[in-house]
Formats: sequence, C-alpha cells, structure tokens
Amino acid sequence: MTSARHRIPHPAVPPGDTGPPSAVRDVGQPPITPLYGPEFAADPHEVYDRLRRSRGPVAPVELAPGVYAWLVLDYYAALEVLRSPHLYSKDPRNWRALACGEVPADSSVIPMMGYRPNALFSDQPAHSRYRQAITDSLARVDPHVLHGSVARTADRLIDAFAPRGQADLLGDYAAVLPVLTINALFGQADDAGTRLLAALAKMFEGGDGAIEGDALFTQYMVDLIGAKRAQPGPDVTSWLMAHQARLSDEEMIHQCTLLIAAGTEPVQNLIGNALWLLLADDRFAGNLSGGTTPVDAALEEVLWLDPPMANYAVHYPRHDVALRGVTLRAGDPVVVSLAAANTDPKLNATTSRVGNRAHLAFSAGPHACPAKDPSRLIATVAIERLLDRLPDVRSAVAAADLQWRQGPFHRALTALPVHFTPVCPPVIGEPAWTPPPPAPTASTPPAPTSTARPPASVPPARRRWWNFRAASRHGR
Repeated sequence: MTSARHRIPHPAVPPGDTGPPSAVRDVGQPPITPLYGPEFAADPHEVYDRLRRSRGPVAPVELAPGVYAWLVLDYYAALEVLRSPHLYSKDPRNWRALACGEVPADSSVIPMMGYRPNALFSDQPAHSRYRQAITDSLARVDPHVLHGSVARTADRLIDAFAPRGQADLLGDYAAVLPVLTINALFGQADDAGTRLLAALAKMFEGGDGAIEGDALFTQYMVDLIGAKRAQPGPDVTSWLMAHQARLSDEEMIHQCTLLIAAGTEPVQNLIGNALWLLLADDRFAGNLSGGTTPVDAALEEVLWLDPPMANYAVHYPRHDVALRGVTLRAGDPVVVSLAAANTDPKLNATTSRVGNRAHLAFSAGPHACPAKDPSRLIATVAIERLLDRLPDVRSAVAAADLQWRQGPFHRALTALPVHFTPVCPPVIGEPAWTPPPPAPTASTPPAPTSTARPPASVPPARRRWWNFRAASRHGR
C-alpha cells in the first residue's frame, strides 16, 4: 500500500518572492485579526462584524500563529469564489507561503489545509473522477435504512444515560452517534469508533494535538482500506473500491478520509448546536407556521447562523485577481467564512429562514458537499429521537456559561449539560438493541427501530411539545 499522505513537490516559486503574504504587508492598516483563541471562540460574529467595519468584505486574518489568509465575509463575493474554478484553485500545492517554507510543516492547520488526493483538494480533471466515485457510492445508501440505523444507535446511547436524569449531550450523544453511524456505513465495527472520535477531535481543534490527530486518523484509514481490500462487503468503502474510477489504495484512503471527516465532526456540531437552540430559544418550543417541525426550523437556523464548519472552503487564486477592491496574490489562501457570508447585512434581513436553504453551510459550486442529505438526515433523526425519549430535557447551564471550542474552522460547543426526568431502562423481555446493519444498500428493506418507550412525565411548567412519532402519524 502506498503512503497515506501523498506528497508532491510544490510548484516553483518565483525567485526572490519569499516575503510574507500580501495580507501582512498592508501598511497603516489595523493588526491582522486571529481566528483562534478564546476571544474568537466566544463571539465569532462580533469578530466578523468588526472586520467588515475595519476592512470591508475581504479581510486579512491569521488562522494559526504565522499562518495568514484572506477571509471572505460577503455572501455574493463568497459565491463568486466558490463558483469560479477558472480563477480559484482548490489544490493546496498552489499555497505560496507553504511552498516558500513560511508555514511550519507542523502547523496546527496543516491537517485541515494540506494537500490530499481527494475531491475536496483537487481541480479538474481529477476532481470529476473523485467526485463521481463519491456521489455514485453515496447514492447506493438507502435513506430508509440509514434512518433506522441512526434511530437504533440513538436508542442505545440514550439507554445508557436516561436513568441518570442528567447527561452531556455532546460527549454522551452528539459526538458518538455520527461516529457509530459512519462506522456502519463504511463497514467498520463500533469498537473502532473510539479511535476515530479522538482523531477527528484533535484534527478539527487546530491546536497542539492536530498533527497527532492527523496521524491517528491516517492509521485508522489505512486499517480500514486494508480490511476492505481483503474482504469487501456491501458498504460505502467497498462500493468506492469497485467503482469504475478504479481508485488506487492511496486515493481510496483520501476519498474515505474526506467522507468520514465530513460525516462525523461537522454532523456532531450540527446536532449539538441545534439541540442548544431548541433548548434555549422559546421560538422552537412549539410548532411553527407552515407546518414546519421545530427540528427542521432549528436546523435551518443553525445552518444559517452557526454552521458547523464556520470558515473553510479554502481556495488559491490562479493568478493575481481583484475581489471587491482587494488584490489577492496568486497562491494566497482565500478562506470563505460560511458563517459570515450567511449573516451578510446586505442580505434581506426580513426574509424568513424557515424552509430557506440558500445558505452556504454546505458550500456551493463544484465543490459543494456531496453528503449534505445524509448529514441532515442523521442530525434530524438524532435530535427527534432524543426529544421523543426525553421530552422534558432542559439545559443545566446558562447561555453565558457555555464554552465553545477554539479553532478557526468549526463552530462547536465543548459540552452541553442537561437535566431531565430519569427514565427507567427497558423492562425485562423487551427486545434488546442490536447494532445497525453494516451494509445499507438500495435493495435492503428498512429494519425496524427498537420498541418505543413511554416518555417520561413532563412537568407542567414550560412544557415543550416534542412528539415526532405523533407528528409522523398525522402526516406532518
């Protein structure tokens, strides 16, 4: 098997052009704003607003110590970057500062920005080949089977903490459920989830452990591909291997890396952020207008305001290009702030977000996320299952006491402690939880979810009408 990290020499850099990125050379401008540390994590939207006032729609930022980039804050400028592959490359081998040696090889952002031969970091023609293999393989996942798999996994996790009357909905639930689900989709056993969870958390954090997380994740992928080469099955990994794109072992590792990373950590953040919104905001305590369920509305609100990947979609100008009056040098990283673009004041603030999916949470253009539908399904089922089982769940901390994880790329809570009426474990004789089927296919009939439990009693004060089984019975 070839090396997991495909290293190709960076393109030649013009002689003598080894100075810092143009973002650093602005004379007489305010200091470069860091997108890391506790201040940014506590209130990123305040930072975005400040950048708009002081710098405009495109602002220089620091992603990590000594790593500079341009941040696009304007919705329509973001679309221009995302939809213009002839002007902007996705290949990090064009990253000028990295090629010049200005970015340390052990920088915490390298695991999230360094080149990998996959659909996210490739231009044509490689991009089309990788993308087709991914979309064709994901199309074989039966959404009904995925729904049942998520519901059973959710029940298993809820059963573990329901009798306690308290839980951390991040560590006990949202962080674990996507990992177990993706493990099943890719043909891995549950016991591999612990390694995967630890690796992804370190990578996305962007701190001192990012390089270690990258190494752990790479080893996880090497083990997965080796196992599936030896014994393929009806799972996403094996479907990718069998695809007519004829992916090499190294290409397989990096397509799976992309899909697993996109299907776990961001989905965890989406579940956590939406659960917090549902618990904290009275607008979502009951049915909303138009027949939209509270979960649907909360997910849309989060995808607009606090998307799980807040700043990403990194591009590199192919040549010097002007964007909203700012000259971007060829090879300087251009990071799209999906969160800032979604909250651009120029957008019509009176337009309802309910049912409006014009946000950029899943990016846009040729590199838009191909797994947005499975991701939304996983998040929706996870949240509905939790609220059905624990209808009086409530936050155990005030909003001001919540802590947000640091790092430039994601928007994620560190924990979400809650209280609820304890729920007794299933009675003796009730069918035990069984693991989700390892191979959801288009021809596999949906498996039934575990037997419904009666919900815990709900105190009369501030009752929330979470009853998604009843809603589905009435056709909503």
